[in-house]
Amino acid sequence: MIIEKVLGNIYKDDLRSGHVEKIYLNSEDLVKRIMRVKTDHGKEIGIRLDGHSDLEDGDVLYKDEKNMIVIYTNKDDVISIQPRSMLEMGDIAHQLGNRHLPAQFEGEEMFVQYDYLVEELLTQLGIPFKREERKMKKAFRHIGH
Repeated sequence: MIIEKVLGNIYKDDLRSGHVEKIYLNSEDLVKRIMRVKTDHGKEIGIRLDGHSDLEDGDVLYKDEKNMIVIYTNKDDVISIQPRSMLEMGDIAHQLGNRHLPAQFEGEEMFVQYDYLVEELLTQLGIPFKREERKMKKAFRHIGH
């Protein structure tokens, strides 16, 4: 079976079905346009996407009356940064931007993939952070020039 488009997302659309087969991907795989994967039931699936959007956690690749095949992302090793002020946010955003590190934001938190150098920098600057395993909804993507 070759999948060429995403049908929707179980977290955003009303796409419930009886049986769900899962494809587990690492977040860096969400940006790939072409890949071969296996479901948790051992079914081999080819993915060949056309559009410009990345895959996301919960994307539905196949659906019929009884079954669905859905993307689930594995947890990432991330640093959750919780700046206490705009000054701290500006400082750390500038520092991480100089290192060209991709970041994601949820609420008042900034997330970057774990890197011991970032951990040392945050400790030196006294900016609150924690290292954690977290399921990210989207891939960490470097911004093109």
